[in-house]
Amino acid sequence: MRDDDSNETNSGEQPELLSHPSHEEMTQKLDEAEQKATQYLDRIMRMQAENENALRRTERDIANAHKYALEKFISELLPIIDSLELCVSSKADESAAAVVEGVNLTLKMFYNVMEKFGIKQVNPVNEAFDPEHQQAISMQYDPSVKAGTVLSVLQKGYTLNERLLRPALVVVSKSEE
Repeated sequence: MRDDDSNETNSGEQPELLSHPSHEEMTQKLDEAEQKATQYLDRIMRMQAENENALRRTERDIANAHKYALEKFISELLPIIDSLELCVSSKADESAAAVVEGVNLTLKMFYNVMEKFGIKQVNPVNEAFDPEHQQAISMQYDPSVKAGTVLSVLQKGYTLNERLLRPALVVVSKSEE
């Protein structure tokens, strides 16, 4: 019976042979898989770098927001300070001396609060002209000082944590023509 059984399975039909890929085909598939893996790794590395850059940018933006949060508020206060300074510098008679003294004390309080929050005045009298922090309104000849020196400040400038809020308006000395 066994011979019959074996004849039945071999009755003119050949058993299916599993076709194995050739060595070249396997090598090609392996190379393709390695290329895809390398591409995926590159994409992952780029995405990770982009995420790290975005995180650093966000941290920097948050730090700047905290550092410069007062900028708009201070910009609105500067004209008030200018007016108070103008009042103190004006030639008042003796009857207004007490008022001027009060305004002067108020100004000192303003300056102390501003300094506490990182706001500094730019008042460059007798210093070399610096276009980064000053704006020249006019030039004037003065033989007693070197050309390019600030002779007077028409309006003080201000910085917030080393960032310019408003440039100082100045008169600069020029050389003889």
